[in-house]
Amino acid sequence: MPKSLSLRSGLGSILFWSIISAAFIGPGSVTACAIAGSSYGLQLLWVLTFATLGTVWLQEAAARITIATGHDLGQIITQTYTGARGRWVAWALFLAIFLGCAAYQAGNILGAVSGLALLTGLPVPNLTIVVGLVCIALLWIGSTQGLANFLGLIVFAMGGAFLYVAFGTPVTPVALATALVTPSIPSNSLLLINGLIGTTIVPYNLFFGSSIVPAGDSADGASGGQSLNEMKLGIWVAVILGGIISVVLLLAGLLIPGDFSYPHMAQVLTDRLGSWAGSLFAFGLFAAGFASSLTAPLAAAITAKSLLGIRKNSPAYRGIWLVVMGTGLTFGLLNVTPIPVIVAVQAINGILLPFVTVFLFIAVNNRTLLGEYCNSVWQNLAMGLVVIVTAVLGLWNVWLAIQAG
Repeated sequence: MPKSLSLRSGLGSILFWSIISAAFIGPGSVTACAIAGSSYGLQLLWVLTFATLGTVWLQEAAARITIATGHDLGQIITQTYTGARGRWVAWALFLAIFLGCAAYQAGNILGAVSGLALLTGLPVPNLTIVVGLVCIALLWIGSTQGLANFLGLIVFAMGGAFLYVAFGTPVTPVALATALVTPSIPSNSLLLINGLIGTTIVPYNLFFGSSIVPAGDSADGASGGQSLNEMKLGIWVAVILGGIISVVLLLAGLLIPGDFSYPHMAQVLTDRLGSWAGSLFAFGLFAAGFASSLTAPLAAAITAKSLLGIRKNSPAYRGIWLVVMGTGLTFGLLNVTPIPVIVAVQAINGILLPFVTVFLFIAVNNRTLLGEYCNSVWQNLAMGLVVIVTAVLGLWNVWLAIQAG
């Protein structure tokens, strides 16, 4: 395959990798970004710049491993660490991803049900059971990809409505550009900063994306797989579009009076665009939560398959995603307040992120396996920045929690 990209192959790659941006534009992004705008104005916009670029760098590295070697990230890690040490590494990584997926699932179910309740007015417990049973049925029969893609389109449509609303905010282009690149940590914002990072650079997406990329027999995709250039274009465009949606969600949060809530957000859209926009937000929140409710359990099971060698659709494979699903349903049936839980679970994943990215960093610098497709100096600097910043913020957040306790 020639190194240049045709329009068809480039567009196909963008659509393929949009599953990553659709996965991180879930209830966590909607909630954390809007709260950031409502509570801190433009002061946390820089976090979205950092998190979006971090997602590109890490996802590109994980996908490059698969395209260059024909093995996904988990398989490369298990090849790197053998014997008892390898088993410890595999289990430690799996448990980190599993706990992260279970935490995400709590927010996913709560977000999906909140949107559905806002749209229909039906009792939350009943909606929780229906959403859970439908998700379990779809995961059991394996018919999730088409539905997830459709719901992802709904989420992007909701992002379009927020984009229109964002143009009505009293923000100048200069102020916006400055805030996107000027770090600041306002008082009491650290948990939310970790949440914004954790809901954008999703740890399980590194394993998920690496396992689904269509690799050919060579790194240029000559046997029909995806080439490196196609992969890079697809990830850059798809993830940047997701980052733009996150930014406009934060800008829309500037218009929310008082404390953030889903009804307030729906009212903002209704006031600006009409009642249809409020309904679109409610359905979009449901769609984001429902699509992510399919992705998180599946990602946990795929990670187990990759790291632990568990067969697809075996009892253990299905047991893993059932436990993740059960975690989300438990939170939903307990009728806990969704917004604090959603922010907290995103922060937990932001704290877990450095642990996962360190192993990705080591794997993508394994010259024996990747040869010329190892990281360049600049790629190592970019990935190193993500690891260091997320580790410092995560440890800082843990330290503050210990002091408060």
